[in-house]
Amino acid sequence: MGDRHSGGGPAMTAAPGSIVIVGGGSAGWMTANLLHKAWAKHGTRLSLIESPAIGTIGVGEGSTPYLKAFFQQLGVAESEWMPACSATYKCGISFPGWSSGKREDSYFHPFFSRLDLETGSAYFHNCGMRRRGYAVPAHPDDFFVSAALARHGKAPVPARPLPFEPDYAYHFDAGLLGGFLRDRATALGVRHISDTVEQVELNDSGDISGLTTNRNGRLEADFYIDCSGFSGLLINKALQEPFLSFRGNLFNDRAVAIATPLTSGEALPSLTQSTALKFGWAWRIPLTTRYGNGYVYASDFISEDEAERELRQHLGPAGADADARHLRMRVGRVENHWRNNCLAVGLSQGFIEPLEATALMLIQYSVQRFIECYEQGSFTHLHRKTFNRDVNAMFEGVRDYIVTHYKTNQRTDTEYWITNRENRELSDHLAAILEAWDEGLDFEATLTARTEALAYLRPSWYCILGGMNRFPARLQTPAAGSRIASSSKAHRYCESVSKQFHDHREYLDELYGNA
Repeated sequence: MGDRHSGGGPAMTAAPGSIVIVGGGSAGWMTANLLHKAWAKHGTRLSLIESPAIGTIGVGEGSTPYLKAFFQQLGVAESEWMPACSATYKCGISFPGWSSGKREDSYFHPFFSRLDLETGSAYFHNCGMRRRGYAVPAHPDDFFVSAALARHGKAPVPARPLPFEPDYAYHFDAGLLGGFLRDRATALGVRHISDTVEQVELNDSGDISGLTTNRNGRLEADFYIDCSGFSGLLINKALQEPFLSFRGNLFNDRAVAIATPLTSGEALPSLTQSTALKFGWAWRIPLTTRYGNGYVYASDFISEDEAERELRQHLGPAGADADARHLRMRVGRVENHWRNNCLAVGLSQGFIEPLEATALMLIQYSVQRFIECYEQGSFTHLHRKTFNRDVNAMFEGVRDYIVTHYKTNQRTDTEYWITNRENRELSDHLAAILEAWDEGLDFEATLTARTEALAYLRPSWYCILGGMNRFPARLQTPAAGSRIASSSKAHRYCESVSKQFHDHREYLDELYGNA
């Protein structure tokens, strides 16, 4: 990189000379590590300032497979970071109670891989038949290897090499992850400033010209990154960037979190459990030291005290005396994530409830896309516009998939679930996807036409709509000779493959011991 010329025109700077990141936590320190990896070799000076008086949210303890790519990009082995963060493996997410509200009503959202090519195609075929009203098996849990791994408490790590390996994610202690990334970044030369920003200065062009801090005086940089959380110190308060709320179709705005102990000797799950409750849903995330639990709910339907009581009842004796932590969420996104010489990352740029654990993915995507666009055009309006369009599409694609969980529920036990199902405030993309599925239209063509707008790919859409049993109520027997994929054959294949993988707890014991 370095300075480069394009078509004989003026040189473009491939990286800013100096960057100040405001705010630490997962967002700030992920950003620092990614920018150091990309631009330290070009002389970019990185500083991160965080207030000792402000703690991290520290609730999001799950990830998507993006996090695996993040550590691979940095060259950090699992044996290095996982033991430092009480981390476990995640094969996917189970969703008990989302469709009808019955405990046996559950499906698993797997991480699709090449191990699933044949059984996945069989599942898509059966879904097409069932959409047309034929009584064929179409529950996703029988057709994907990740579901079998989770059923048997397996780590997604094969005991011996396989032609293909499954994709997977992680659970982790968010506070420990931020600390690990902080220590790594500062060891590499990122300047860590423990201080409080008291004033943000703007120049006549609307750029940030400097920050006034409590103890370190005035700080200047070529570029500023806002990782200050929901306060949006730079992007919202200083630059007055508008915030677009998603409350019209994502009602949940609060959460209450309670940690519970692991039972000695019990199998260690390799999945996140997201159980539908009366006015939202409860997460259960296994770490090596504890379970992380919480209830994400809508304050329009239930109070904080009522939500805490319902969560404790859900947890049983394990949650009776544990401390509860209440959180408020600002759900939505800023209009422009990159404005002037400022980029918003993490909660300052937006937040979508943690149902699919997408928070770190959105951080990672935003920073990596920023690096790409900046290197292509530095501060040009065109590249900022491209970046903001792409990040907004990612946020809205994630939102649409999350909304689908609520829109497709069949529960009648509370007004919360009924209102979610009857809500008609859907994006054009989501409305078209649901119409194609429900009306027997070409679902494949509908997804393909919207590829750029979808954060989730084909297998995820089939799994959620099939898992939520969004099929005709009245089914008929297929004609003799119809091609029907055998769910029992697919199940046997997934079970057989799962036997070639390590037990989750045993593998973590080995991984942690080697560390």
